[in-house]
Amino acid sequence: MQILDGQLVSKTIKDSLKLDVAALVVEGKRPPHLAAILVGNNGASETYVGAKVKACSEIGFKSTLIRMEDSVTENKLLSVIGDLNTDPDVDGILVQLPLPKHISDEHVIMAIDPSKDVDGFHPVNAGKLVMGSPAFVSATPHGIMLLLEHYKIETKGKQAAVIGRSNIVGRPMSILLSANTNYGNSTVTLCHSHTHNLKEICLRSDIIVAALGRPGFVTGDMVKPGAVIIDVGITRVPDASKKSGFALKGDVDFPAVSPKCSYITPVPGGVGPMTIAALMKNTFTACQNNL
Repeated sequence: MQILDGQLVSKTIKDSLKLDVAALVVEGKRPPHLAAILVGNNGASETYVGAKVKACSEIGFKSTLIRMEDSVTENKLLSVIGDLNTDPDVDGILVQLPLPKHISDEHVIMAIDPSKDVDGFHPVNAGKLVMGSPAFVSATPHGIMLLLEHYKIETKGKQAAVIGRSNIVGRPMSILLSANTNYGNSTVTLCHSHTHNLKEICLRSDIIVAALGRPGFVTGDMVKPGAVIIDVGITRVPDASKKSGFALKGDVDFPAVSPKCSYITPVPGGVGPMTIAALMKNTFTACQNNL
């Protein structure tokens, strides 16, 4: 069993981007600029946005964090997004989800200029992904593909099970793994809450991507020897032994599954850092397109 070290691969990607940014500056061009909007005071969202802003600083990107109260109106949020769309100095825009219930995620995603949609959520980018055209790919699936590429994990002709059908992870992940690309060409089963015989599907899968947000859902008896396991889940669960009072758990029962598989991502330190690395790559690409 080998750990798929997202921290290590993410650092490699960010170090490469840092050199790319330095080269832009030497050429007299401006560095990439990411604008992030954070609505409300959700603790997890604060952590995620903070990590993204920190990554920008490490690489040499410019970042702008726009904080808004959770009482902000949808129209006001859409107005701010409109201003960022027309600002030539801004390359990438992200609005941290989830949003307050009175604001429509769909309206917000639709409002972002697809050329600045570095989260890859806009229907234009989602549609291009399906068509196999150049597009901003949702950061978590993109990061997973970068991880597979780094470790040169064979995907061609493999059976893959993706558990979870969200538009952010599961659906784009299934498209990427089945695409006619170097790290695609898998035969993918997209599984969800209504899937029959899930255990049997997983047992015949060479690659399992667990992205459903249920701690420990994938157990040892669901995994065949030598499988590649990608754990996207990260959930806070009570743990009295921790100073914080909680521990972070993935969707995979790591102690039971890890002895059986060939590769596995840890939680934390696996997919999470790769999501941020992919977001940084998208932002750099957006900047290149704008210069």
